This record gives sequence, structure tokens and C-alpha cells, in this order.
Amino acid sequence: MATTRIMPLHVGKGRTESRAISDIIDYVANPKKTDNGRLITGYACDSRTADAEFLLAKRQYIAATGRVRGTDDVIAYHVRQSFRPGEITPEEANRLGVEFAKRFTKGNHAFVVCTHIDKSHIHNHIIWSSVSLEYDRKFRNFWGSTKAVRRLSDTICIENGLSIVENPKPHGKSYNKWLGDQAKPSHRELLRVAIDNALSQSPADFEELLKLLQEYGCEVSKRGKSYRLKLSGWEKAARMDSLGEGYGLEDLQAVLSGKKTHTPRKKTVTQAEPPKINLLVDIQAKLQAGKGAGYVRWAKVFNLKQMAQTMNYLSENNLLEYAVLEEKAAATTAHHNDLSAQIKAAEKRMAEIAVLRTHIVNYAKTREVYVAYRKAGYSKKFREEHEEEILLHQAAKNAFDEMGVKKLPKVKELQTEYAKLLEEKKKTYAEYRRSREEMRELLTAKANVDRVLKMEVEQDVEKEKEKDHGQR
Repeated sequence: MATTRIMPLHVGKGRTESRAISDIIDYVANPKKTDNGRLITGYACDSRTADAEFLLAKRQYIAATGRVRGTDDVIAYHVRQSFRPGEITPEEANRLGVEFAKRFTKGNHAFVVCTHIDKSHIHNHIIWSSVSLEYDRKFRNFWGSTKAVRRLSDTICIENGLSIVENPKPHGKSYNKWLGDQAKPSHRELLRVAIDNALSQSPADFEELLKLLQEYGCEVSKRGKSYRLKLSGWEKAARMDSLGEGYGLEDLQAVLSGKKTHTPRKKTVTQAEPPKINLLVDIQAKLQAGKGAGYVRWAKVFNLKQMAQTMNYLSENNLLEYAVLEEKAAATTAHHNDLSAQIKAAEKRMAEIAVLRTHIVNYAKTREVYVAYRKAGYSKKFREEHEEEILLHQAAKNAFDEMGVKKLPKVKELQTEYAKLLEEKKKTYAEYRRSREEMRELLTAKANVDRVLKMEVEQDVEKEKEKDHGQR
């Protein structure tokens, strides 16, 4: 899933409002990062003039409300949303960014979504105007907004079958840490590997160990009693004692003297998930829609990768026969729909129990008052004095009639049934999520196969036409 961060955009010192907003818009809308602007989407504004429109909205807000702030005024809000490499297409990332912005601002603020593809990970820059579309209020960066941003982004990613950062730390988690083994190793990690390799050569003493490190391209220096190491390509040297347990000077000397056994530090390896299959791009349709040669080149490479992943998926799951694939896709879809129906039925009954339990409690609390009201001959004076209790009692009786309840169940029995339904729903939902992912992969693989088969039929038809034309 995606990592997120929200950043208010202030005027700041030494720059005008116009400069502040145009600088960030120019950066996020950089054509080199957004495939020549193809991956930019604007809402309630033109992405090309968003900076001017945001400033105009602020002036209209001031004119309408008379509220003016100083240099701490917020012009816009900026959210960065990053995705795991190989898990999403640029187009899908842009779509999810738009969905996030609409849901988070409730569609009340103009925004632009720029999807950057210049890094190994696809990421969105989402910027929305602090002023509402009605110019009557501003977006309030409420307490806990960072958690709210992450929660909504995670929800959208889960809905679309993407991974998320599980149990993030309070002070955040860097993208590289989240990537695990896909992240670039640190200088100290590389130095530990170099020492491991040197020790595997069984050096006679510490001096020989240092020579082996130098042969591996490691620069060795000494300051006081501390040895410092630096690999080529890195600016700063690292002290040997800072490499962790087993790699300090005393530890290495003990290993070389035979007093201690060296155990290489093994980095925890997280098994990378296989890339998900995505639908093939209809290149001809995109050309008719006005896409250029650059897009065609990208689409051809993208389609080749997706067909390779599709074939791997079909091979791994023994679905190389089309009939078997079709049958499996239909069965999985039916199973997914059945689980969905079970969840909806459980939710409906749980809602009924909650309403019924409330009415039973109200009925019991107001029964004595209603009996007294009836004994008083439905006195108007009595009703005025106990109107709230009487209305609750009558509402409960009407609800029982609508539900067809003849004998009131015990509240404890309803609570037991509710707890059982909730537990079953949790178990079913776990299976539902798994089946949804399986269904998505099967239907995507089948759609790709259907597309290729259709292309082959079209090519055969074209060949027949050319053959007939040549015979004439």
C-alpha cells in the first residue's frame, strides 16, 4: 500500500503568495515526471492554471468573509502518496489519487493530482486549495489529520487490492524501510558484507584483514584508536565500532585469534510478492483517442510484461487450457458473490438485532408508565407529563408489529446471537478478501487471453482479405 504525508503550504518568508503556490505546482506538474503531462488530473480547476485559480479563490474568500491572515496563512495542502514498485500502473495510481482527494475533501475543494514516474516507485502529489468552492470557508487541518490521511489512503488501497504499511510507527516509517529488501542497502550494511567476505578468506591477523578489505575497494584509515572504513561511492567514512555487535575492533581481533566465532549478520528477508497481473492496453483505441508515439512505445512494453506475467500465472496455476480457465473464473466469481451475500445477510440481521434490542430496552423501561397512562383513561394531562416515555413505548410496540415479533426475545439471547454473527462475519470477510483477489487475478488473466485471441482472429481476417485482394 501506499505511504502518505500531509503538508500545509504556507506563504513563508521572502516569497509572495504567487511565488509560493507556483513553485510547488511547477514542481509537481513537471512534464519529465508526469509523462509530458499525461498523468495530471485537475478537479474544479484547469491543472495548467491551478496556481492562479487557487490565488483567485483566496481573494474571493477574503472579499466574502473579510478574514485576513499573515504569513502563516495556508494557501493549499499537499499530500504525497507512494506505492510499492511493480504493484500499480501510472494510470491506476492517478485514478486512486483523484479518488482519495475527492473523498478527503468531500469534493468541496479544487485540486490537482500529478503522478510521478521518474523514481522506481510510482507516487502521487495531490494539492488542493485551502479555500472551498463556495469561497465561504477554508479547509481546517484538524488534529490527527495525518492519521486520517493514512487511514483513508489505506482503505482505498485495500479496496483495490494493494498492499499497505502494517502497524506504522508513531513517528512514521520511511519508504525504504517499508520496501524491505527492495530498498538500497546502507553504507554500514555493505561494510558488514565486505568484512564477512574478508573473514571467509581466513586472514592470519588483523593487518591481513585490512589488506583484504582494501582489495575489495574499501578505504581504511585510523583516527586515534578508532579504525574508519569507507567504500567507493560513499562520501563519509564509518567507524568500525559503529557497525554493530560482532564487527567492532575487539570482536574481530577475538575472531582472528580463535577465541570467538564470527556469525555474519543476516538481514531479514521479506519474500517479495509476485507482481499482479494488469489488463492489457488497447493501443489502437488509445491512438484513436489522440495518444502519441511515445505512449505507443510505452504501451507495447507494458503489454509484453503483462502477457509474460499472465502466462506465468496460468502456468503456475495449471490453467493453460482455455476451458479450464473459463470454468475456474466462473466458479471463483460465484464463490465470491456467495460470500458477499453471506456478509450482507449477516449485516442485515445484526442491524435488526441492534434496533430490536433498543426497542426492547425502551419498552421495558416505559411499560409501567404506559400501564398507568392506560389506567388513567389515556388522560391528556398524564400524557403531557409523561409524553417522552409514552412515545418511546408506542414506537417500540409499532416496531414489534412491523418486525412481526409476537414474543419478545431476551436481550441476553440477542447479544449472544449478535456476537456469533459478528464472529462469523469476520471469518467470512477474511475469505471474501482472499476470494476477491483470486477473482480479480483470474478475470484479468482471462481478459488478457481473450484480448490476444481476438487480436489473432483479427490478424487472420486481415491476412485473408490481403490474400483475396492479391488473387484478384
